This record gives sequence, structure tokens and C-alpha cells, in this order.
Amino acid sequence: MATAVKIYDTTLRDGTQGEGISFSVTDKLLIAQKLDAFGVDYIEGGFPGSNPRDITFFQEAKNLKLKHARLAAFGSTRRAGAKADEDAQLRTLLDSGMPVMTIVGKTWTLHVTEILRTTLEENLAMIEDSARYLVAQGREVIYDAEHYFDGYKSDPDYALRTLAAALRGGASNLTLCDTNGGTLVDEFKDIVARAVQEFGADQVGVHCHNDGGLGVALTLAGVGAGATLVQGTMNGYGERVGNANMATVLPNLFLKMDRTSRCAANLAQLRDLSLFFDELANLRPDPKAPFVGQSAFAHKGGLHANAAQKVARSYEHIDPALVGNRTRVLVSDMAGRSSLALKAKELGLELDEKRPEMKGLIEELKEREFRGYEYEAADASFRLLVEKHLGQRRAFFEVESYRVMVERHGADLWSEATVKLRVAGELVHTVAEDAGPVGALDKALRLALEKTYPQIRSVTLRDFKVRILENTGNTSARTRVLIESGDGARIWGTVGVSDNIIDASWEALRESVEFKLSQG
Repeated sequence: MATAVKIYDTTLRDGTQGEGISFSVTDKLLIAQKLDAFGVDYIEGGFPGSNPRDITFFQEAKNLKLKHARLAAFGSTRRAGAKADEDAQLRTLLDSGMPVMTIVGKTWTLHVTEILRTTLEENLAMIEDSARYLVAQGREVIYDAEHYFDGYKSDPDYALRTLAAALRGGASNLTLCDTNGGTLVDEFKDIVARAVQEFGADQVGVHCHNDGGLGVALTLAGVGAGATLVQGTMNGYGERVGNANMATVLPNLFLKMDRTSRCAANLAQLRDLSLFFDELANLRPDPKAPFVGQSAFAHKGGLHANAAQKVARSYEHIDPALVGNRTRVLVSDMAGRSSLALKAKELGLELDEKRPEMKGLIEELKEREFRGYEYEAADASFRLLVEKHLGQRRAFFEVESYRVMVERHGADLWSEATVKLRVAGELVHTVAEDAGPVGALDKALRLALEKTYPQIRSVTLRDFKVRILENTGNTSARTRVLIESGDGARIWGTVGVSDNIIDASWEALRESVEFKLSQG
């Protein structure tokens, strides 16, 4: 039978301490509801009273109707020399109305004597008194043992005494924090195992940072040593280089370590949950993220793609669907007939790898990639290329010519684009202006086509990327432009390459519109 592990998400507190991470009160409330629906056991909301945003969040959070998760307010032990029932910070924790209080205390003698500037015995009293007071008020207390691994390596006996003090006060869990993120896996596992031996597996949790690139590995090692509560943040958000990434920790726990929790049943929602967090944080998702990234199950080499299609586990460590992801086949000059056929099928085209047209498609693909084309993020351009070789590419319009002018008048900069197309047998000539040349071209192209093809009005440009491929040491350079477009229902990418950045942009724009028209 799988061993149960409690999942404690601290994205709303520790995660927001990461550079560039900021959530509004509404965002935080939405996140709490999303994590609850996913099945997380604890959701740490932040520091009550530390700032207006967290104050408002805790006020609003009292009205949330969560089905499973317990909300936690975060704070520290009482001040040195004070009484717990007179400590303003502990009172603020209680006033938050949350059912769980997570208090952080010092476990490293260096911090006790040099930072708190108090005695080792007073620090133990601070921990015990604070926990006992909060428990007496009907709250569950989780004790975060700050700098536990540094403290243990400095004075193991004292570090263990701090945990014992928290337990005497009634804490339900002792979470060992690798606050500096510098511990290595073997020593981490040994130190956790000692705490489990002393206090029992059901009392021990782990909280890891990623400063050494080991946040996930340390968390899994801690569970392997017996810890039954894990703290982390979604997508690894957090101070400095981040916390243990829950989007990586959870599938490893449930799929590879025979651990379970309430959210294990919802693991297929993991990729969507990860994307939801990035969307609210206004961050582009990491394509290389394990399990949930766009590239996590992408195959580029022809032999790899062919083998994965025949026996998925030959090149995929899990079934992507288990975490809400999917297999993708990437097209490049490494591709063979099998890869191209698989990629075409992924895009909804039936392409027999034995067809005679395949030879010409492969040759043109490799020649184009030699010139700088790249189709990994340009599925729409690849589909148009396949349709061309199959004789299925429709000519919705013909380009007679285009021209772009850029002009500056003092502080004002504007561009004018002229486009001549032949549409349905008629010559159409349009002119448009915009701040930039690509925007002007886009407007002129739309004006020329909208009367005949009104469906292109729904197309929007979502992203525009430029990369210089070759530089001869002067202003001449081959340029690749990738454009991401959408129409509200789907998103697609197109690519253009030229020695002229405007011409490369025009090619990508034109193919974006052609793809939209080909889809109806």
C-alpha cells in the first residue's frame, strides 16, 4: 500500500518572494481555490499584517469555501523576553482567522546568539511557548525549523532540542528547512533520517530551496528518509533561484516513489495547473520544465521519434497523459521519413512515409533548415510546406509586390506599408500606417483580404521573435522571424528567413494568414 504524504504549498508566501513574482489579492484567492480543487492539503497564504495585500487576502480568505485544503498563516515565534499571550505578532496570526499557524524558529546556534542575540535556553522557550499558546487557541501548529541543516551540522544536539521544544508545545509537524539551499543529497538524507528516528515519520516534513540546483532531489531524498510532509511552490517560484518545484516533485512522488496524497488522483491536471500559475504571474512557461514543459516529451531525432511511436516507453519515462502532457514530434534536418509522417499525423495530415513526394519534402526541408528555417515552433509553416508537396496547398491570393517606408518627424516615428495582391482574380492595392513596419504590413495585408476573407479579422499577433543567424561583420545578416498568431480558438506559429528583416517578417505574416484561411 502506498505511503501517504501531505502536500504543503507555499507559493503564496515563499513563492512571491521570488524576483518578478507578484499576485494581486484576486489572484491569490483564485490560486487558493485552484490548489484546493487539485487536492493540496495545506495552502500557506502569507504573513498576516505584513502588507495591505496580505491583510486583505486573509480577510477575504475567511469566506472561501474550500473542500479539502487548510489555509495557513505564517509568522515567527514570540520575541525574546516576552510572553506569548502578549506578543503582537502571535496575536496577528490568530486574528487572521486561519485554522493553521506555521511558525518559524531558530535552530542554528549562530542565529540564536548573533541574530536574535539571546540565549540558547530562551530560544527553546520561545519555540515551546509560541506553539503551546497557538494550540491552546484551537489552531494546528506547523513548526518550520529555519536553517535546520546548517544548524544540525554545527550542533546536532541543539538542533534536535529545538524540534523537541516545538513538539512539547503541541506542534503537529516539524518541517526541516534547508533555508540556504546548500545541502547535498547524502547529508540531507542522513539528517532527515535522524529526525525521523527521534520523533517519528508522521512528525517530520521538509522544505527545500534550489540554490544548488537540488531542490527537487533534496525533497525526494527527504521523503525517502521518512518525511511525510513536503513543502514547495508551483513551478519552483521563490527567493533567489527558487524553491522545490511542486510540478516536478509531485509526479516523482506519485509515479515513481509509491507515495500518495489526495492530489494524486488529479495528477492529469498538473500541466494545466502549472500553466495557470504562469499565466497569473505573467511569465512565459518554461518549455524545458520536467513533466509539464512543452518539450518534456518532444522527439527530434528520427530514430527517437520512430522508436517512441512504436513503443512509447522506449524514449519516454512516463506516459505524458498522466501529467496532462502529450508526445510531440519536432521537425528538423535530423528528421527522416518516419518523423515527418508522424509530425504530419500530429497536425491532422495523412502522410505515408513511402509516398514518392516524401523525397522532395525531405530535401526541401533540409535545404531550408540549412538556410536558417526552424520549424519546431512553426507548425503552421510546416503544414503549409507539406501541403505544397502533396499538391494540397491552396492559392488564396498572389503577392504582386509590397513596400514599407519608415519616417521620423522629431519625436514621432511612423511606418507606411503598401501591399498589392491579386485576390479572386482582381488586383487589390492597399496602404496602411502603424508605429512599426511589421504592424503597418499586417494592417495593409488585412485590408487587402478582409472583403473576400472576413474570417481573418479574428487573427491577432501574439508574439514576434527575431534572431540574427549569420553576421558578416557589417550590417548584413541573415535573419529568422518567428510569429505566433491566434484567433481565440487556437494558436499557431509561422517562420520567415531572409537577409532583410522586413522580408522575413512579411513571409511569416503571409504564412500566418494563409494557414488561417486554409483552416476555414
